[in-house]
Amino acid sequence: SGFNLFADTLLGNEAWRRNFNVYENTISGLYDACKPEILGERGRPMVFAFQYLRGVIDGKIDDQDIDDLRRKISDLLDISVVTDGDAVREPESPKYEIVQRGKQWDLRTIDPDKLKEEFATKPYKHIEIEDLRVFIKQKLEELLNQNSTRTAFAQRFADIIDRYNSGSVSVEDAYAELTAYAADLGKEAERHIREGLTEDELELFDVLRKDGLTRAEEQQVKLAAQSLLKRLREEDPRVLVEGWYRDTQSQHRVKAAMEAVLDDKLPQSYNRADFTERCSNVFELVMTHAIEDGRSAA
Repeated sequence: SGFNLFADTLLGNEAWRRNFNVYENTISGLYDACKPEILGERGRPMVFAFQYLRGVIDGKIDDQDIDDLRRKISDLLDISVVTDGDAVREPESPKYEIVQRGKQWDLRTIDPDKLKEEFATKPYKHIEIEDLRVFIKQKLEELLNQNSTRTAFAQRFADIIDRYNSGSVSVEDAYAELTAYAADLGKEAERHIREGLTEDELELFDVLRKDGLTRAEEQQVKLAAQSLLKRLREEDPRVLVEGWYRDTQSQHRVKAAMEAVLDDKLPQSYNRADFTERCSNVFELVMTHAIEDGRSAA
């Protein structure tokens, strides 16, 4: 539809999109402030076009409920009037349909080459990029919530989007980078399976390991992560009691339990500085989870 063409144009330039949002906010604010007077005049208010276009754009960018968006447009149509000479008639049904945004892909089976071929035939390329960006952003947030050590993935994604927004890469190259990134994200999502660990064990493993480990030492670190998680969650005496992070003595008991497990399980190649740093990092991780989302351990 024409609105998709307009939306695609605005999505292709971040400055244009932001300026449009400012204009639409101003127009809608003025319309809401004087709606009774406007409704008494002839002619459908042009504010409808701006609000509808904003709806199409926001449907591609923001995580708002599509049904709420449709109701907003429907309500606006209901209160609008159309003049035909001196006669006033009810508005016609909308000619444009807001398409459900949020395409979904399977990270495990993404084929960057196939997606690039399909992209070449798409008429609204900036909308295609926004759909993929929104999907990746959602999946990245899920993976970061599972494992806080995935910050490199977050930085790589931000770099791709920044270069796309600045116009330093072509639309085609930006989409190619995003599809390749999505494929790598899919591999990361299944890394815990390849490592033979749960997601929680993998996060501890990532925090504990260091560069230069042999394969045997990596296996020791995996066992250390598994043993630590089991000690914190299952074994007695229990240390992750309710509200442990609020009490200094309880914190010391958690630290002591962690240090005992890691001192026994980590490879001999971990010197005192390595050991102290890993113990501190693991404690901060478990503390953060306990405070922010109530998880009993990593």
